[in-house]
Amino acid sequence: MVILDGGLATHLEALGADLRDDLWSAKVLVENPSAIRQAHLDYFAAGAQVATTASYQASIPAFLRRGLTVREAEDLIRLSVRLAAEARDAHGEGAVAASVGPYGAYLANGAEYTGDYDLDEDGLAGWHRDRWHILADSGADFLACETIPSFAEARAFKRLLGETPGVRAWVSFSCRDGEHISDGTPLREAAALFTADPRVLAVGVNCTAPRHIPSLIGRIEGKPVMVYPNSGETWDAENRRWTGTADPVEFGTAAAGWHAAGSAFIGGCCRTTPEHIRQIREQIYGG
Repeated sequence: MVILDGGLATHLEALGADLRDDLWSAKVLVENPSAIRQAHLDYFAAGAQVATTASYQASIPAFLRRGLTVREAEDLIRLSVRLAAEARDAHGEGAVAASVGPYGAYLANGAEYTGDYDLDEDGLAGWHRDRWHILADSGADFLACETIPSFAEARAFKRLLGETPGVRAWVSFSCRDGEHISDGTPLREAAALFTADPRVLAVGVNCTAPRHIPSLIGRIEGKPVMVYPNSGETWDAENRRWTGTADPVEFGTAAAGWHAAGSAFIGGCCRTTPEHIRQIREQIYGG
């Protein structure tokens, strides 16, 4: 089993970053990249075996909207991978997953949890293409296509995989319940897009309520299953805040159940911390 990391943005906030910005964690690439390296190190120390880069919201259009040049945007995307690799090397082991966040992350309106997009498959492939190729050539161990809310976006990623035959990736969907991804497509149907692709090392769900995970695990066939849900808190898109509470010990206990149900990759997403990852390790491996 592989233990993933937890919420990068959540831990950056704990380290003092102010992420009240459309760039979210990508803002720290501009302002304080050393904090990102430290966050990755803290997750490795807690038991994570994979560092997921700060490129989730680091798209070229987002940086251009902020006033940066194309060259500056490209360099910051590459920096996200370099910081994770430096943390891995300092830790002494681990892998780097280059995060490819959804189009909805750029929209910054909660669309990564609805799939309510203004682009079709062609438009989505075009929007992702430049960043995809930068990350594919970055030296990351694999790409993390994550929080995918729409079937059209999944097809766009499948198309981009075809453009980079030497790249490995995982594919992870945001889900609205125990059966469907966020736009209403059955997870079983969305996951099946990638079953026959040898470059896809795992298919799963992330940034989804933990209560849905047991049902969702059973809807993925033909690939190792990956789950890294949020903490169990709820995102209020209108007020841009999380509501509810989360207990790392309960999360770790639930993770042991997800492992027993067949998940081979387990971590956390929004609002999870190094302590959540430590609890996963302790609950599954006994420390």
